[in-house]
Amino acid sequence: MTKERLAAGMLAAAAALMLLPGALPVSAETQTFTVGFDAEFPPYGYKTEDGEYVGFDLSLAEEVCKRRGWELKKQPIDWDSKDMELSTGAIDCIWNGFTINGRENDYTWSVPYVDNSQVVVVRADSGISALSDLSGKIVAVQADSSALAAFTGEDAEQENIDLAASFKDLQQVGDYNSAFLNLQSGAVDAICMDIGVANYEIASRGDTFHMLSEHVSSEEYGIGFLKGNTELRDQVQETLYEMLSDGTFGKIAKDWELEDSVCLKAPAAENGSDDRKTFTVGFDAEFPPYGYKNEAGEYVGFDLSLAEEVCKRRGWELKKQPIDWNSKDMELSTGAIDCIWNGFTINGREDDYTWSVPYVDNSQVVVVMADSGISALSDLADRIVVVQADSSALAAFTGEDAEQKNVVLADSFKDLQQVGDYNTAFLNLQSGAVDAICMDIGVAKYEMEARGGDFVMLSERVSSEAYGIGFLKGNTELRDQVQGTLLSMLDDGTFGKIAEEWGLSESVCLSHDSSTKDAVVREKTPFGEKLLSICKQLLKGVGASLAIFFLTLLFALPLGLLVAFGRMSKFKPLSWLVKLYISIVRGTPLMLQLLVVFFGPHFIFGLSTPPGYRFYAVIIGFSLNYAAYFAEIYRAGIQAVPVGQHEACEILGYTKAQTFCRIVFPQMVKNIIPPVTNEVITLVKDTSLAFAISYTEMFTLAKQVAAAETTILPLFVAGLFYYVFNFVVAFVMERIEKKMNYFR
Repeated sequence: MTKERLAAGMLAAAAALMLLPGALPVSAETQTFTVGFDAEFPPYGYKTEDGEYVGFDLSLAEEVCKRRGWELKKQPIDWDSKDMELSTGAIDCIWNGFTINGRENDYTWSVPYVDNSQVVVVRADSGISALSDLSGKIVAVQADSSALAAFTGEDAEQENIDLAASFKDLQQVGDYNSAFLNLQSGAVDAICMDIGVANYEIASRGDTFHMLSEHVSSEEYGIGFLKGNTELRDQVQETLYEMLSDGTFGKIAKDWELEDSVCLKAPAAENGSDDRKTFTVGFDAEFPPYGYKNEAGEYVGFDLSLAEEVCKRRGWELKKQPIDWNSKDMELSTGAIDCIWNGFTINGREDDYTWSVPYVDNSQVVVVMADSGISALSDLADRIVVVQADSSALAAFTGEDAEQKNVVLADSFKDLQQVGDYNTAFLNLQSGAVDAICMDIGVAKYEMEARGGDFVMLSERVSSEAYGIGFLKGNTELRDQVQGTLLSMLDDGTFGKIAEEWGLSESVCLSHDSSTKDAVVREKTPFGEKLLSICKQLLKGVGASLAIFFLTLLFALPLGLLVAFGRMSKFKPLSWLVKLYISIVRGTPLMLQLLVVFFGPHFIFGLSTPPGYRFYAVIIGFSLNYAAYFAEIYRAGIQAVPVGQHEACEILGYTKAQTFCRIVFPQMVKNIIPPVTNEVITLVKDTSLAFAISYTEMFTLAKQVAAAETTILPLFVAGLFYYVFNFVVAFVMERIEKKMNYFR
């Protein structure tokens, strides 16, 4: 017997229940603060290997509760049910990278605390490099997400509407782990998602994916409270301000590597001073020795050391902002960064920025494998040469000001390829995919020293250039402040000392006369150890699934028998009522029934449900559902007993109770074993629907672990559990059936 359980039922429930009266505001006086979040949304909220719910937002919530003396309750929710969870009081707020834009009038919002944008992620080998390339492609977004709203919402910009119209299909998925699995398998061509989550996912999944430099839209994150609940909002917001002023907010943001995205600002400045407090440096974090991430996870480099000393002397707070090099101009023009300070070539860009004086003389050189046989630039004819996109090396070969000898040299190449970073370039060179790399001499020396003696630098230079600090065109005031401090560092020897520490003494040229974040590479865990860790995590959810399974059978099997009696009753009103119950249960999805059982008491009767009611609602919903199916199976089994046996029992003087217990019931049980087995097996799999009301069982836990670990392995382990459990169920039921097959 097959039952349709569609996710659409949950949406229908939401629409129906939201029309009912009785939603009551959450009390701000409670000592428990329940945060609703999507547990598959790292780095804002997800489940770790230890089975703990963590994330940037949850860390903020923990600190708020600690300061206010509240007990924090982390409540993972089904994102489609978030409004019902909030309006029933099951949660006190939605705090999970929750976008304000487009929802301004739906909730009582905190002030924005994170600046976020919608970006597009594609496979690195997809050939998609711009939004326009998405025409005729399949694009995935998360259901009810900002990305979906950016394409289809009422406030969607026309250019995004036109872009969406050019897609072959715009598909919705339940979570980003599913989206990346679809992208990896080729089922979709791109994902549109929040930039913070995109950065986390790309860093976690290696260099298989690439983020387009163009942004679809920008937005802000806030904490969503029930409409009108300003009291609780103000309490939480006030505590966030305290955390901001004493540095705790910034520390938490740094712990989660989101310090570059936060935008929380203290209320109205206490003084009218316009003095600069922070200095934000934009840099490519894959460009050692000028800027990169070291083994300790810190952003370091020659340029960053200079910037730190400048900020120390001027009393500024340095903010290191790794940027996508292709979007550096957008970062600067929007004010997201104050300057571009990252081995930034002046030559060819003189009119595009307000420049500092040059401080490094640099040249473009060619690096090849030591055993390549290439010893001069002329040997590069018919070879594949790689350069970084939008780099000085590329400009030296193809730029408007490129020297004729370099243009001729480039024409002799078999191919001039572009990559996003030098690590990729060296991997290509080492694998033989390319024959040479053209790059900055300072970076070349660093990379060769770090990678051993497999590489050699050609003695001929392709071009020479000067590095400077690029400020927004016209921003001479900030340029003069930074430049004046650099010159004072030159005078007292600090500049030379920093250059010596980074091995760049021979390259610096600062004079008074001159008037990306690296991907977070996770340590690879051995497969066996990883599998064991995943199994341990899923064991915590197995207990919940088994509890649902056994308690449902415990209540549904006898309840089904009572329903069957009512269905066969000669008292017509009772029979009709039971038939209606069976019709409703069999005609609607189990997911919808769970939602009604959980949210119904509040919306229909205005009752407040206790925190532990979720589990009870799951058992009630499952029991009522399966009782209806068991009832029909029982009825079929009872009616299969020949009428003649009833008549024989009557002649022998059996009462109706004796007839049923001694004659009918044993035969009924024997006849219904096969269909009951089917229902029991279905129940094993249906336990996963408990998350419709945010109750975490084994499969939901598997999805959360898969999202956090960025692997499909937990889902395979979950599938194995279901198969083994169903195999055991089928084996037990088969043994029971054989035992009762007493006619053979």
